[in-house]
Amino acid sequence: MTKILIAEDEPDIRELITYTLKFGGFDVVVTNNGEEAVKAAPRVRPDLIVLDVRMPRMTGYEACRKLKDNPRTAKIPVIFLSAKGQEKEVLDGMDAGAIDYILKPFDPAALLTKIGEVLSSDTKGRKGKKRVIP
Repeated sequence: MTKILIAEDEPDIRELITYTLKFGGFDVVVTNNGEEAVKAAPRVRPDLIVLDVRMPRMTGYEACRKLKDNPRTAKIPVIFLSAKGQEKEVLDGMDAGAIDYILKPFDPAALLTKIGEVLSSDTKGRKGKKRVIP
């Protein structure tokens, strides 16, 4: 079963993401912030990581950079799911190493579609390619 690690500090949004992904047939590992995600990723070895941007203790951008700097997690695709959707924030996320950036509020079906696309495509060489899903 495909494993997805999520980092989201808002309980209601975390619950919606978790429910959506489990409904989509994914195994979900939940963390509450970027620091927890960075610690958990090498241990749980997810197929994909979904990060919020604004989180306590470590932002999504910082977490993504740390994940990309670690040889054990560097090749895991990262998607940002954030309400911060101005061009600078999106570019910052892509520069940090994310493969996609989905804006909140999000459509659960669109989230599942996007995750399916990312998981089924060859992610090599796509770092920094700007793709924003409203």
